[in-house]
Amino acid sequence: MKKDVIVIGAGGHGKVVADIVLSSADNLLGFLDDFACGEVMGYEVLGRTDDYTKYPNAYFVIAMGSNEMRRSVSERLKGVNWYTAIHPSAVVSQNDVTIGKGTVVMACAVINPGASIGEFDIINTGCVIEHDNRIGNFTHISPNATLCGTVSVGDMCHIGASAVVKNNISICSNVTVGAAAAVVKDITSEGTYIGVPAVRRVK
Repeated sequence: MKKDVIVIGAGGHGKVVADIVLSSADNLLGFLDDFACGEVMGYEVLGRTDDYTKYPNAYFVIAMGSNEMRRSVSERLKGVNWYTAIHPSAVVSQNDVTIGKGTVVMACAVINPGASIGEFDIINTGCVIEHDNRIGNFTHISPNATLCGTVSVGDMCHIGASAVVKNNISICSNVTVGAAAAVVKDITSEGTYIGVPAVRRVK
């Protein structure tokens, strides 16, 4: 049965998420956004985020790249049906993969057997989540990033575009890995890590 879906966030990321909804043959009702109005992609901006209560039977997906904003919105909205958006071109193994509520899996992403994806994550375009990965909640894996086998990533992390995380690596919560960085050792302290191999950036 088709689901009626409202995308929260009408910016560029919202367009991508809306495209996933449409590609999945579900029904896009429109957008909610605290700053936009009018139409996006020919669909109406239905109101502000707090107007979600007008649509008790709809499913909602948060289309915001910021981990903190997704967490904040998810905590504000009470009793809603959360939509997990998975693009039809994504390759998601049928063997022991779990994907949490509100997570978005974009086009051409690969999620291999034994992977566990948390809630309200972004698995962005073309990234690879190898076997037995564990990804926490409110984490963003950017386009073309590669997480090799048995990698663990905590909550509220951001893995930059084209970054590579070596197999059997653990990354704690609240870590940013820069674009094209290579993580070859466990990361046990919060902060931003850049370079090849990735090291903590000192302000």
